Amino acid sequence: MNNQRADLFPRFIAALIDGVIGWVFIVIPFVGPIISSLYILLKDALPYQVLKEDKWKNKSFGKHIMDLEISYNDGDLIDTTISARRNIPLTIGSFIAIIPVLGWVIGPIVGLIFAIIELLLVITDDKSQRLGDRWAGTTVIKSKEIKVIEENSEEDNDI
Repeated sequence: MNNQRADLFPRFIAALIDGVIGWVFIVIPFVGPIISSLYILLKDALPYQVLKEDKWKNKSFGKHIMDLEISYNDGDLIDTTISARRNIPLTIGSFIAIIPVLGWVIGPIVGLIFAIIELLLVITDDKSQRLGDRWAGTTVIKSKEIKVIEENSEEDNDI
């Protein structure tokens, strides 16, 4: 399969969108950090698991908006286990934020440190894999749906 790796900018925007969705829940007393952590942990499998529509396979909300998806085993479905393994580094800050008061201060700092590490790995790794991608055996690619549409448009132009 000829998967084209995602560029850094759309990948960053997708992560930002998912991060904002996850952090919105933090303001809910007591359960907010738990909901946020679960969203970030399961974000790559959750939309498809809930909606059961093919356009959501292997995509978080941010990836869907930015026309990206996750490649796993050359096309296998991302399940909640793979999503959790892939997103553990991004969830550590939210999990720490579950601890009242002290966690509210330390959680965002730890989360920022892991986000910087993940970003540096995406920039410097030959396969653009962050730590979570390495653990889960995944790669973020441009959406196959978009590539099919582009290929069909090129074929139409040739006629």
